[in-house]
Amino acid sequence: MAPQSAGTARGGSADTDGTDTARGGPVHDRGTDPARGGSKVVRHADAGRGGSGDTDGTGTARRGRIDGDEARRRILDAAERLFYAQGIQAVGMDQIRDAAGVSLKRLYQSYPSKDALVEAYLEHRDRRWTRSLDEHVARAAAPGDRVTAVFGFLAEWFGTADFRGCSFINAFGELGPTSPPVAAAARAHKNGLRERLGTLAAEAGAADPDALADQLLLLVEGAIVAAAMGTATGPAERARSAALALLSAARRPAPSRR
Repeated sequence: MAPQSAGTARGGSADTDGTDTARGGPVHDRGTDPARGGSKVVRHADAGRGGSGDTDGTGTARRGRIDGDEARRRILDAAERLFYAQGIQAVGMDQIRDAAGVSLKRLYQSYPSKDALVEAYLEHRDRRWTRSLDEHVARAAAPGDRVTAVFGFLAEWFGTADFRGCSFINAFGELGPTSPPVAAAARAHKNGLRERLGTLAAEAGAADPDALADQLLLLVEGAIVAAAMGTATGPAERARSAALALLSAARRPAPSRR
C-alpha cells in the first residue's frame, strides 16, 4: 500500500503500517450511547416510506438509503482517521458518527461497542499497511534490494503530512496494559512484520535469517519511533544504511573449522 495516511496501516508497522486483531476488552468510550440514556436518533421524515433515517451528524437527515456495507465503510474510514490522528481514548462514538455522516443507531448496528470498532480499526490498518509494504517491496527485482526497499517504504510513509507514528505502538501505549485484545493485536501485527522480514532475509541469502529478521525489525521499529518523535535526521535512510551492513555481514560464509 502506499504509505499510510491517517487513513493508510498506510500502512505499518506503516502502512502505510498494520494490521490488528483485538477481540473486545475495556476501551473507554466518551461518546453517547443510547443504551445509557444518550441522545435520540434523528430519523428522516420519510423513513417509513423508504428513507434511510441516517443523518449527517448535525441533526439534518439526508435523503437516500445507505446500505450496511456503505455505512460500515464510512464508519471505519472515519474511525481510522480520528483514532490515528487523535488517539483511541480521545475519540468518542458521537464524534465518529458525525464524521461518518450516519445516525448513532446505524453506528451501533454496525459496531455494537467501541471495543468492536477498535478491533475493526486495527484489523483494517494491519491489512492496508501490510499490503502497501508488500506492493512496495515487490517492485524491487533483486532479493537484497527487497530488504532495503522496506526502508524506502518507511521513508515515503514518514514524509506523508499526517504521519503520526505506528498505530499499533500508539494503541499499545494507550490501552495495552489494560486491554489484552489490543495488546494481542499489536503483537500480531509486529509478529507478521517479523515473518516478512525473515522471508526477505532468507531470499537474500542470509546465513541465519531469523537473527537478521530480529535485527531488521529493531531497525524498523527504531526508525518509526525516531521519525514520530523527531529525534533523528533521516531515520529511514540511516536505518537502511545499517540494514545494508547487517545484510552484508549475514551473507558472509562462516569461517571453516579444521
